[in-house]
Amino acid sequence: MPVLFIPHGAGSCFFMDWSPAHTWDRMAAFLKGIAHTLPATPRAIVLISGHWLEPDFCVTGNPKPSLIYDYGGFPAHTYQLTYPAPGEPALAQHIATLLTQEGVAAGVDPKRGFDHGVFIPLKLVFPKAEIPVVQLSLRADLDPAAHIRAGRALASLRDEGVLIVGSGMSFHNMRGYGDPRYTPVSAAFDAWLSAAITHLGSVLDGRARSGGCTACGVHQRCPGYVSSRLGGHGGGGGTSG
Repeated sequence: MPVLFIPHGAGSCFFMDWSPAHTWDRMAAFLKGIAHTLPATPRAIVLISGHWLEPDFCVTGNPKPSLIYDYGGFPAHTYQLTYPAPGEPALAQHIATLLTQEGVAAGVDPKRGFDHGVFIPLKLVFPKAEIPVVQLSLRADLDPAAHIRAGRALASLRDEGVLIVGSGMSFHNMRGYGDPRYTPVSAAFDAWLSAAITHLGSVLDGRARSGGCTACGVHQRCPGYVSSRLGGHGGGGGTSG
């Protein structure tokens, strides 16, 4: 299986009216087309969301995860959205074991549900909600080396038919989203991020090289950005997915 880093928009943006009306259409179309690019239907999904941080890595072990509507100020109907994908406690424990064996502390949360970084994009990617999903947190210190080690620990899952997905937004200045004035700085940061993800040394030295980060409103400690680091190195040894 490949490793993916996908956007999840802003809150419940794909499931409500927006102004301008077609603001999110291209992103929605991208998400809807992902399943057709995969070599096979995943047997399970491990999704790392930028909206869950813990002192140590943590995995959802709930067999029937509820939804966490962790956005505010959106229409009432968006707090009734559903995504009844099952969890997979055995996979969650397997992931915790893999992380521990890599020397990275990890645990399983048997009660936590899915935040919007999980269910919002997956409603478009796999709308039938039939594939088991396990969510993995980020570590609260957002340490690059720790997240790269975690990504390496997960690499073997790809050969087991498990799809590893990082969910976040590399550009997260939502006030500037769609504003052409932000296009140059966004493009510059995206180029830097792409290079960082594919070159291990530049990730570890990221704080010294992230000159475009502040300019485009994506702070170095943006969790959505770090989820791309963890997911991007889920290929093991810096292999791109």
